[in-house]
Amino acid sequence: MLKGLEGKLGEDDYSEPLEILINSANKNNKFNLFGSIAFKNQLKDRLKMRSKLYAFVEDKNLPSPANPIFVTGLPRSGTTFLFNLLALDSNHRSPKYWEIMSLMPLVKNDFDIKKREWKINAELKFARTIIPKLRNMHHIRANSPEECELLATINVRSFVYMCMANVPEYVEYLKDCSFESVFKWHKRFFQVLEIQERPIRWLLKDPSHIGHIPEILSTYPNAKFINIHRDPTESVASFCSLARNIRSAFSKNVNSMEIGEVILDFWQHNLQKGIQAKENLSSDQIIDISYSKFINDPLNILKDVYRNFEFDMDIATENKIKSYLMNQNKFNREKHTYSIEEFGLSKDKVEHHFKNYIMNYEF
Repeated sequence: MLKGLEGKLGEDDYSEPLEILINSANKNNKFNLFGSIAFKNQLKDRLKMRSKLYAFVEDKNLPSPANPIFVTGLPRSGTTFLFNLLALDSNHRSPKYWEIMSLMPLVKNDFDIKKREWKINAELKFARTIIPKLRNMHHIRANSPEECELLATINVRSFVYMCMANVPEYVEYLKDCSFESVFKWHKRFFQVLEIQERPIRWLLKDPSHIGHIPEILSTYPNAKFINIHRDPTESVASFCSLARNIRSAFSKNVNSMEIGEVILDFWQHNLQKGIQAKENLSSDQIIDISYSKFINDPLNILKDVYRNFEFDMDIATENKIKSYLMNQNKFNREKHTYSIEEFGLSKDKVEHHFKNYIMNYEF
């Protein structure tokens, strides 16, 4: 796995999670041919990315990145819709999918960017062929603003692997391991990205960020958080469906009941850590919003967010948001359908696990 990369990966913060992940994947999965190749290549590609990033930052004293704003909340809870609307503000910059997957070496011109976009889009097209429902669950292109969970893969601490395979021992490790090194590499990535352009603010998203607020603030003391709340039954069911569809392309032994139990436990644990950490945040650091209110009136909820953080929403941004919302109604994609019962769960069971959350927040 590490042949040719020994000594090029920086601090040894990866070997422990890598060993746990590989052992767990081999123990619990019957990968098909595609799955076996794809899982290994994903790990190798991310470690190669880490190696190139480390070679670039080693012995450099790069300035801290611009202050970030993090969109957080349970997965499949409207965070992508919120993220996409916020990305319309020219003051916000998010990493693009191709940058996360293939940042190094740094591009020198538009032609280099187009080549990388073409390569990444070809890979995404192949993924949608293997996993046909992926387009309706999480449709991305090479130049789309993308989430941080793929950045965490260079530190081998990411729920991405939980979607790809049945790795219960690795999931247990993720629940309570430190993410300090994750955000060390996260920061390095954005320091390099800023060499070409420094934004007013970084706009970032990853559902698992909600469980790592202390590590985020240790790395980014001026970080702000927008936390969106949705009925956890909907969020858990949707994420279970996502994981099952992805795993089905990789493995011969996908167990829906196992998916339900592991995902319910993981996200309840992650969210509970976030609830505790949020108690130490002030109102100018975080704002909580209701999924239903946001879906019903997105523009005015966004204005509330801007007022809370004393951001300026200029007329150009407001018009872009209005145009985006109007165009959304013109697209009628096939609906991503699922039910919680398919995964051996029930609304009562999910509500019991998330009872502290349900008591304290409006959905």
